[in-house]
Order: sequence, then structure tokens, then C-alpha cells
Amino acid sequence: MLKTLLVRAVVLALIGLAVTVPAAPAQDQTTPARAAFIVDMTSGAVLLEKNADTPLPPASMSKLMTLEMVFGALEAGRLALDDTFRTSAHAAAMGGSKMFIRSGEVVSVADLLRGVIVQSGNDAAVALGEAISGTEEAFAALMNQHAAEIGLTNSHFTNATGWPDPQHRMSPRDLATLAQRMITVHAEYYPMFAETEFTWDDITQRNRNPLLGFGIGADGLKTGHTEEAGYGLVASAKRGERRVILVVTGLERPQQRSQEAERLINWAFRAFESKRLYPAGQTVVEADVWIGATGTVALAPARDVIVTAPYGMLKQAEVTAHFSEPIQAPVAAGDEVGRLEVAVPSGTPVSVPLVAAQTVATGGVTARLKAAANLLMRRALGAGEG
Repeated sequence: MLKTLLVRAVVLALIGLAVTVPAAPAQDQTTPARAAFIVDMTSGAVLLEKNADTPLPPASMSKLMTLEMVFGALEAGRLALDDTFRTSAHAAAMGGSKMFIRSGEVVSVADLLRGVIVQSGNDAAVALGEAISGTEEAFAALMNQHAAEIGLTNSHFTNATGWPDPQHRMSPRDLATLAQRMITVHAEYYPMFAETEFTWDDITQRNRNPLLGFGIGADGLKTGHTEEAGYGLVASAKRGERRVILVVTGLERPQQRSQEAERLINWAFRAFESKRLYPAGQTVVEADVWIGATGTVALAPARDVIVTAPYGMLKQAEVTAHFSEPIQAPVAAGDEVGRLEVAVPSGTPVSVPLVAAQTVATGGVTARLKAAANLLMRRALGAGEG
């Protein structure tokens, strides 16, 4: 029998404890950026999106993909931070923002990484691509292959730098996905993004991310600018347990980029709140078990239930458990048996798996006799109806 239980009373009692509930994008928030995307990384809630899935020229923001490739090679043991490579003439000749490495110069991976992250060096990005794949063209092909593997659905790469090319495109949502990977998958290297300056060959350059010194919790990631792309920024900021990722592009001036990014990050933290309704594994409801060693089994969410919503709306959250009972024994802890759904006004309903919180073995003779008796009773009551 399909059973639906409203557990709103439990939610209201436990609010402030964690099913992930993205809030609906705030449609009343506007931005002069050509495209924008803001996500609360704590819950996955999308707070703002404007042309979020449109492939656009990413400029140097696409260096995040170059870094994704390098970090992956480091983690796989195919590169080491102290490995050194001789700079090619092609890398040294790159225009635009530069680390200022010279042709034939021997440079370590660690220095090249800071040349990309802090100085946005096109020469450093090409040198890293050549270190992995031999040529920039081969590296771009590898970038496209990996992009498909990690779910970048609106991106295509032709180079390691974001140098203007009509075929080189990324969407704001894909850039945010890469930012999240920098923070979670490649957490060992993420602190590099907060380094405020780097010196190479007696040339000191400050980090181009304007938000690092604003005192708003920003600790990464990457700026970008070309005439075609305008001024863009992929940024992340953390306050307490919440982390927000922002992508803006197509702004007209560097001052507009820094001011708009600061404004939107402050808005994301102030206009929304996140709460943990249930932690993974916490019992939210019990279900009857058919011919089990025990008569019921506790059900719990498979992952933390974190809700992000506009301030004041969380108290109206409703959580509903959907499952079919009785559940046939045996039941193993972790078996998915239903869904837990959360709805918040001005939010998007989200469904999280309900799993058995304990193992229930098949019952013995007594349990079978009791089940048979219950079945006969139900049939007898049913026969007498109508």
C-alpha cells in the first residue's frame, strides 16, 4: 500500500538541525551582467540565473578548466608540484596577461599554477597544457573529453587560456560547476586561489580577483576579460557554514564587475538562509515490515536535508514521506524504500531517497503465522464490506 505521511510537525520542531532543497531563482533580482548564475553551494539552491546555459566567450575564466586538468593529473600521480618543464617558444610568446616566463626557461608546476591562478598568465596556462599533452591543441582535445565526463554540457575548448576563438565557449552554469570542483574535488589546491600576490623573475603581480580584499568572505576564483567577452568573474565566498558561488560576465568596466559581484554576493547571503532539517540517517518515520523479525523498520534520508529559502519562509517548510508498506523482509540498512519531499513557499520541491535505517531479517514461524493471521483478517474485513 502506497503511504504518504506529512511530517511537517517534526520539521518545525527540528528546524535548525538537515533533504537538499534548492530555492527557486529569485526572479525579481536584476543585474546588468550579460549572464549571471548564483548558487548556494551548501544546499545546491540556485538563487539567480540569467542566460545561465548560454555558451559565451569565457575569456580567462576558462583557465579553471586548465586548472581542472592539472589538478587531476597531480591527484593521479602523473604530475608533481616540483616537476619542472622547459618553456616552449609558443608559450613564451603568448600575449595578454602574462607570468613573463622566457622561452627555454625551466619552471616548476607549482610556479606555473600560481602564474595561472594569481597572475592569470596565458604563457603559464599554455606551458601547463604542453606539460600534460605535448601541444596546446592536444590539450584542448583532452579538455573537451574531460568536460563531457564531468557534465559540462555547454562548453567547448580550443585552447588552454580562453584566448578569443569563435568555437571557444562556456556557460555560466558550467563555470560554476568547475568552481565547485575546485573547492570540493581539488580542496588540497584551493587555498592557492586566495593568495594575494606572486613574484616571478622579480616581477610581483597582485591577484586579479577584486573581491579578495573586500572583507565579504571571498576566497577565489578567477577573473576574465576580452573585448568580446566583457568583464567577468567566477567568485566564491564563505560565511559561517554557507558558501556561495557567483558567475557574472559581459560587464562593461572592471569597476562595474567588482561592484556588481560584491552587491550580488551580499544579497545572496542576506536575502536567503539555509537550515539543516534532518541529518543523513536520522529517523523520520517508521514503516510496517511484512514477515520480518521486527514489525517495523525506521526510515531516514539518504543524505542531509538542507533547505535554502528566502528569509522567513523556512518556518513554512513541509516535508512529506512517500513509501509503500508493508515492506517485504529481509530489509538491509541503506535499502532505498521511498522518497522524502520538501516544499517551501518560493522554493522548488526537492525529493531525497528514503532508506532503511536498520537491517530487519526475515521472521521465523511466529512472524509468518502472525502475518498469515493478519492477512486473513484483512480479507475477511474486506469481504464484509459493501
